[in-house]
Amino acid sequence: MLFIGGKFELASASQPNAELEIQKLTSCYALGTDAIGRGNLLEGKNIYRDCFTQDAVLTAIFPDGASETRFGTDSWADFVYSVFQGNGYTATQHLIGTINISVQNNQATMTSYLHATHKRSETSIDVANGTYEDEVINKNGRWKIRKRTLKLIDFLNLSSPTTASSSTNARSTNSSSTLVIPNIPRLK
Repeated sequence: MLFIGGKFELASASQPNAELEIQKLTSCYALGTDAIGRGNLLEGKNIYRDCFTQDAVLTAIFPDGASETRFGTDSWADFVYSVFQGNGYTATQHLIGTINISVQNNQATMTSYLHATHKRSETSIDVANGTYEDEVINKNGRWKIRKRTLKLIDFLNLSSPTTASSSTNARSTNSSSTLVIPNIPRLK
């Protein structure tokens, strides 16, 4: 028992564990999505099944207001795969942060921030930022996401200048110092 605000309340010993289990769900989703981003749709589907209820509802709301809703993880995985393939992505990386969880018995809500990188080529990536809003439920002792809404706030393309143009633009004719361009390893 805890004494909080002038009254006694039961402390749940399982809540810290629940929050950790729930937090792992957003990482689970990122790993499944990155498997799809590598072109491995089957692995992504299998990972998604560990993160979501069988009847999960997943929605993406894009910066322009358009949205896409799918029912079930296989349908969502197919949608993600088609978007990644349609844009020519060869790899993706989804970073998750600022995770906020509220647990009420066998239900919870979770929000988490997204920063995703989608590789188009050796010199071009698309970057997406947004927020996941999740409804989570505990069924048969396992936490799973039953509803996920992704609200994207931006989607930007970033391209590197070619080596020749970046060396030319970086030098100044009045400069007495020599510019050394570092050899940055490229993702393969």
